[in-house]
Formats: sequence, structure tokens, C-alpha cells
Amino acid sequence: MSGSAIVLLSGGLDSATCLLLAREEGLEVRALSFDYGQRHAIELERARAIAARYGAREHRLVRLDFPGAGASALTDPTLPVPRNDLGSSAIPVTYVPARNTLFLAHALAWGEVAGAGDIFIGANALDYSGYPDCRPEFLEAFERMANLGTKAGVEGRAFRIRAPLLRMTKAQIVKRAAELGLDFALTTSCYEPGPAAEPCGACDACLLREKGFREAGLVDPARQA
Repeated sequence: MSGSAIVLLSGGLDSATCLLLAREEGLEVRALSFDYGQRHAIELERARAIAARYGAREHRLVRLDFPGAGASALTDPTLPVPRNDLGSSAIPVTYVPARNTLFLAHALAWGEVAGAGDIFIGANALDYSGYPDCRPEFLEAFERMANLGTKAGVEGRAFRIRAPLLRMTKAQIVKRAAELGLDFALTTSCYEPGPAAEPCGACDACLLREKGFREAGLVDPARQA
């Protein structure tokens, strides 16, 4: 199963970098994105553009219905997205219940059918917002489950949950993406973009992205636009 990969592609910087890393390894890439009622749905347009630009064999968009009102500020427009609050130790209100568990489960099912043994996810445990489903312990546990609970895993065609950015700073990710030739203008990171898809500049995602470009010594063309 090692010749192809499923890449969870949100349309953001990290997932786009993962797609390019998979391609660099010579893997045939299938991209998987999710419409879960997120207020920053512009990311789905960016995911389509990234998948097309960088030669994904196939790009699937799956619709998911998450828990109702109050589940997350990313899915409930009545909940404010935190601004200028980077560095808090609490799990932020932008956490979406079991999001990565559901994303990875869909990727696992597709991977088993498509013969794709590698599943790439842009999780990060250094410069990140504190989501529990981005931690290495969670990803290791999911990989064990994947190989216990699938026909492919039981028959020895092992799955690998790949998180190549897990222990990288955002600056390191920006530099690596630049080396891989990522068009940063295609990506979006903001949780609450404006009507012309302009970033708010104050949510966690915007602050982390700005920090990464600043520390990498590069200019973010998406922010300039």
C-alpha cells in the first residue's frame, strides 16, 4: 500500500505542505476535504485549487454534520472567535468535537479501498492552538486502532498515520513549504475571513501564521493580497 497516500487537505498552509511532502516522496496523492459547516468555508475553494495545482489524482469533498449549537465557534456563528488570545493554556472554543477522529476515519476507509497505506495530516504539537486531537499520543493511538480494526491491517498491509509537521515550528513549516514551491497565496488560515476572503489578522490561526512568516524571514503573499 506504500505507493499512494490520502492527504487531509483543508486548504491551509499545513495541509498543503503535507500534500507537497507526499508528492516529494513519489506517492500518488488523493486529497480529502470536509465541509462541516465551518464559518471559514473559503478554505474549501482553496483546497480545490491546491489539489488541482499540485496534481492530486483525485480530490473528494465530504459533507459532515457536527453537533448543533454551541459545539464550536467554527461552526456556530453566534459564538465569537477569540481574538488576540494566542498562548492560553485552555482548549479554545474553536475546538471542533472529535474533528480529527472523524477526518482520519474517513481517510482510513478510503485508503483501505484505494490501497493507500499512508494517511497524511497537518497536525502540529509545537506552534498550535492546543487541540487535543493534534497531540502525538492521539495520532499514535489512531494508527494502532487503524491496524487493529481494518481488514488491510489484520492482513499485514499496515496503515501509517503521517504527521510530518508534528514537531516543527510554524517558521520551519513556512521555510519547508517555500523549499517545496508552495504558492502561499493559494492557502488560507483565518478562522473568520472577511467578505473578500481577507484574513482577520487576530484569530489564533492568523497569529500563528503571521508568527511563522515573521520568524522565517519571509513575506506572506496571502496577507499582502
